[in-house]
Amino acid sequence: MTDRELDAAGVTDPVLREAYRHCRGLNARHGRTYFLATRLLPVGRRPAVHALYGFARWADDIVDALGTGADTARRDAELSALQRELDRGLRDGNSTEPVVRAVADTARRYGVDHGHFADFMTAMRADLVVTDYADYAALRRYMHGSAAVIGLQMLPVLGTVAPREAAAPHAAALGIAFQLTNFLRDVGEDLDRGRVYLPADLLAAHGAHRALLRWSRDTGRRDRRVTAALREFGALTRGVYREAAPGLAMLEPVSRPCVRAAFVLYGGILDAVARDGWSVLHRRAVVPRRRRAVVAADGLARVAAARLRARAGGRRPDVRPLVPCPPVPGEVA
Repeated sequence: MTDRELDAAGVTDPVLREAYRHCRGLNARHGRTYFLATRLLPVGRRPAVHALYGFARWADDIVDALGTGADTARRDAELSALQRELDRGLRDGNSTEPVVRAVADTARRYGVDHGHFADFMTAMRADLVVTDYADYAALRRYMHGSAAVIGLQMLPVLGTVAPREAAAPHAAALGIAFQLTNFLRDVGEDLDRGRVYLPADLLAAHGAHRALLRWSRDTGRRDRRVTAALREFGALTRGVYREAAPGLAMLEPVSRPCVRAAFVLYGGILDAVARDGWSVLHRRAVVPRRRRAVVAADGLARVAAARLRARAGGRRPDVRPLVPCPPVPGEVA
């Protein structure tokens, strides 16, 4: 975390500043897309985003402690310890854990609903024991806690020009769209962790099943039934991006370039998966660096334009006409 960001956020306590820096480091290491998009936010709002993401990343790392020798009981104990620290941090702001100290401070500053953190921790515990989902409805219930609440936590930080309750469903949908994209990109890696997030009924509709995914992963061979199921899951994910898209225009103008960049870059993963022939069981699809650079440059231009509009005639940016939403990735605008 840069001193400029912390100063702009009004974070003065040295211990708390170090806690926010720790969260920024987690974001930089583990979330390239999120980190890039966050740099398009006003400097004073960046620490809060790093804190929220850092906490989610830390909890997820506990659950996904693959190859560390940590069994389910140990990971459950670590999640319980994290829950106790979180409860204490949210209650009185005290914690020995830097990530909890920063996220509790963010929750206090922005009035983030504590229930979102409780729902998130419930989803993390589910990942310790649940290894597949019968249908999309079951997966969506899980994603409320694992993804939708992340969008809802972010909403007070980003700010809205519409009533927050109107923007909330779209923010939740965007969190889900991002996670569905991760599920599609990481099918092979999740399978190695013992989990399948592709709904069983979706697989069965194409004659596919968990054992067939395992065979394809182990042999490096493709199967048209798996490809068809992956293609349908991609189409389902694009539909959730459509649910989320109207929410971009409901955000404060200074926040839109950040979220738009994440929207476009994450949606670009779907395009990369399709271009690669739906080979996610065998290799990870990535958005080309050139594309990431173009999106970042566009975001910077939008930031500059928003600042100019805010200064012109002393008008506030939140009374400008709403910007059009970007097209859903893979579709023609």
